[in-house]
Amino acid sequence: MDADAIEEGRRRWQARYDKARKRDADFTTLSGDPVEPAYGPRPGDTYEGFERIGWPGEYPFTRGLYPTGYRGRTWTIRQFAGFGNAEQTNERYKMILAAGGGGLSVAFDMPTLMGRDSDDPRSLGEVGHCGVAIDSAADMEILFKDIPLGDVTTSMTISGPAVPVFCMYLVAAERQGVDPGVLNGTLQTDIFKEYIAQKEWLFQPEPHLRLIGDLMEHCARDIPAYKPLSVSGYHIREAGATAAQELAYTLADGFGYVELGLSRGLDVDTFAPGLSFFFDAHLDFFEEIAKFRAARRIWARWMKETYGAKTDKAQWLRFHTQTAGVSLTAQQPYNNVVRTAVEALSAVLGGTNSLHTNALDETLALPSAQAAEIALRTQQVLMEETGVANVADPLGGSWYVEQLTDRIEADAEKIFDQIKERGARAHPDGQHPIGPITSGILRGIEDGWFTGEIAESAFQYQQSLEKGDKRVVGVNVHHGSVTGDLEILRVSHEVEREQVRVLGSRKDARDDARVKSALEAMLAAARDGSNMIGPMLDAVRAEATLGEICGVLRDEWGTYTEPPGF
Repeated sequence: MDADAIEEGRRRWQARYDKARKRDADFTTLSGDPVEPAYGPRPGDTYEGFERIGWPGEYPFTRGLYPTGYRGRTWTIRQFAGFGNAEQTNERYKMILAAGGGGLSVAFDMPTLMGRDSDDPRSLGEVGHCGVAIDSAADMEILFKDIPLGDVTTSMTISGPAVPVFCMYLVAAERQGVDPGVLNGTLQTDIFKEYIAQKEWLFQPEPHLRLIGDLMEHCARDIPAYKPLSVSGYHIREAGATAAQELAYTLADGFGYVELGLSRGLDVDTFAPGLSFFFDAHLDFFEEIAKFRAARRIWARWMKETYGAKTDKAQWLRFHTQTAGVSLTAQQPYNNVVRTAVEALSAVLGGTNSLHTNALDETLALPSAQAAEIALRTQQVLMEETGVANVADPLGGSWYVEQLTDRIEADAEKIFDQIKERGARAHPDGQHPIGPITSGILRGIEDGWFTGEIAESAFQYQQSLEKGDKRVVGVNVHHGSVTGDLEILRVSHEVEREQVRVLGSRKDARDDARVKSALEAMLAAARDGSNMIGPMLDAVRAEATLGEICGVLRDEWGTYTEPPGF
């Protein structure tokens, strides 16, 4: 790009920056020297390919979505928490908010993730142990007691039963007197990553996509600020994928949901802003920064050139980041504080919109209150003390970071081609029921391609650890330690007994005829193709349980069995 074009871009960015709202903060170094809100080539310099880097807040958004960077607003501190029953988790949420957390992120226990009630025999021993137990709208009411849902953004990390759980969230808001139309937050909902990596699915892929399409329609019409689809790469990376695989598989999943929305006749500029993303921040500091920058650029380009999005908001890739749980070690667990801080810094320098920092003891158990506080303070130290929020994309223009960004983008594009090729083999006539990327994803799930690719990457990394080519402090190098045992959080089995008792009491007190009628209406909607959200909300208002709602749909749609792989 020539010097005149660069200077025109600088003037355009400066005008937008001057008009934008800024935080009341001290934008100077620790020594008191002022810093510019963004940096670029020196006046008069040329920069080959600068149009792919650009200025903050301009297409292709490599350097961030806003001209102000974090000077306008910082990232949201959104700590992931949930354990025991709704009352216990509600107390933890109040602690997080009182300590300065800006949003909530709900962790659910395994029975809830699998769409089962706490009294299901398969739930025995699992209730409340990896997250909070939610059986009905009554539990959701308690979970957010004294937390006004109209004033706080809430993320829910759940995929298989995401839609009925979200309906419970909407009903809890109604019972607080909050208009659901003003709610803001994100719902994971991303079922593709379950078949690809996490393996917590309920139904066959096609009917599950239908349910997600119903939710997209409902939110686009009635809850415009809420993001009903948080597309998750986190679990893909935790399963052993490389940075490029995490990026490519996640964005491909996002393209699949765009194709789903288009197949429903939705306007891309209306529904695309309701898509958000969830990435892993791993330990290779610069690779992670490059991954986040490449993600924004790829998404903007595909949305504009492939799917016809015209507005900036429809081209924006908004994302939440969580530091890498798989990087934490049981050996020398206090080292995990350092790992988490480095990972969090990479997410911030990559321009994350919200962030969760893992606790040092999470490899052993759910976080203790002290460990959760340290994790929260890690973000606050980055935000308040380091100066990293003063300059937008401070590593933009770095030879190393820009080369890494280009390389990861190129690797991702190769993977997109592989996915499209699989879709072409599945539909050689070119008649894709939803879209070409969606066809490739479904084919890759059916024949185990995604699973095999991730397994191979995980195997190669494990070999490098065992050979000592990759080193982990306290695991295969620097073993000596003075660290004693940690006091970890333990969830009493009394929680499960009490949850089952309360659930039984609620079932006894409700109107069974109303529940039965609501479930029958929901099933009728499933069969006739009409939008299922309204009937599902009615079932939730009648206190139908999560297990009952998911059970009706399992019986109708069948369950999914993963193809064997060797």
